[in-house]
Amino acid sequence: MTVIAMPREMGTLGKDVAFAVAEQLGLEAVHHELVERDIAERMQVGQSDVHQFLEGTPTLWNRWKIDANKISQYTAEEMLELAEKGNVLIRGWGAVSLLRRVPHVLRIRVCAPMEFRVKVLMDRLGLESDDIARREITRNDKAHLRSAQNRNVSNWTNSTNFDLILNTERIPIADCVEQVKKLAESQAFAETAESKSILTDLLIETRIKNQLSLDGNSGVLSNGLEVLVTKGEVVLSGFVSNKAAAEKAYHTASATGGVKRVESNVTVIPSSYGP
Repeated sequence: MTVIAMPREMGTLGKDVAFAVAEQLGLEAVHHELVERDIAERMQVGQSDVHQFLEGTPTLWNRWKIDANKISQYTAEEMLELAEKGNVLIRGWGAVSLLRRVPHVLRIRVCAPMEFRVKVLMDRLGLESDDIARREITRNDKAHLRSAQNRNVSNWTNSTNFDLILNTERIPIADCVEQVKKLAESQAFAETAESKSILTDLLIETRIKNQLSLDGNSGVLSNGLEVLVTKGEVVLSGFVSNKAAAEKAYHTASATGGVKRVESNVTVIPSSYGP
């Protein structure tokens, strides 16, 4: 199953590359509306609120209504579920960072110098002023950076996060598409039992953390509760203030689909002695 992760950068022609690759490889190109709708339903908030938050342009009302940690967790779960289904191209939402541990996921960045991006935006929107285009691109870049920071996503522009970087100022779209297709169809990015297991473990780990967060495990101390999943086997560690919190974490992990065994190394420290 092919899985491709790509960030979004305005004016780079990345959208053109992404949709051409998806069409030629028979992949589902994930639109933000799909992910935002599902997250909004899970969090019981408006889809427009989620959209503004993920785009890095939340209003004061959005910030008050939406828990940044929860939206980060739900977004991660949505992306991992899409990746597990396979045959998908995911644009944005921190997919590059989230899926970096999965060997068969192909991570692509399509970029271009600012002057090229400005010209693309002017042509597409019929703008006469390059200042307007430049301001919009700068605003968009800053918004995506804020969104990444809100969701604790590591620097997605770091070149080591990608398997292939394509500069559309110098490389035509058709050639970019061919380069991505070659890698996607190569053995280097073929799904294996091992890589599939890594992806499944990531999904299980995320589901456990999300459920614990949803349940409000108030006994977890500032050191946090660590969840590590390896081939379906879960190891819990960290510190809680009472036995009930430790038992809740154990039962939550045990009840999560795909879990084979749970080992709890959680330490109970009465809150009066906690950090």
